[in-house]
Amino acid sequence: MTEILIRIKRAVLAGRYAFSEKARMEMEIDGITELDVAESLLNAVAIYKIIRSRSPYRQGRRENLYVIQSTNLEGLPIYSKGKLVKEQGQDLYYFLISSKKAM
Repeated sequence: MTEILIRIKRAVLAGRYAFSEKARMEMEIDGITELDVAESLLNAVAIYKIIRSRSPYRQGRRENLYVIQSTNLEGLPIYSKGKLVKEQGQDLYYFLISSKKAM
């Protein structure tokens, strides 16, 4: 398990995670809950993909988005994409940009 995944899991275990409006809409459409997403993140054994994102709202700085595909405790496959948000060099929380049933 990578250090990044461990940091994501620790943030989720501590309740330090948040959902974007897009993630909330996707969850509602697919009928999944925050708990389903949290369980899938805690069940993950690897990060599926890392995307280097560049936002026009940031000063040229790239950020890593982590794609995780894993199941909740009932075996429902869930796809999530998020980023670790840092403040003063420490992980503050995990922000989920996308959360939906995996295909």
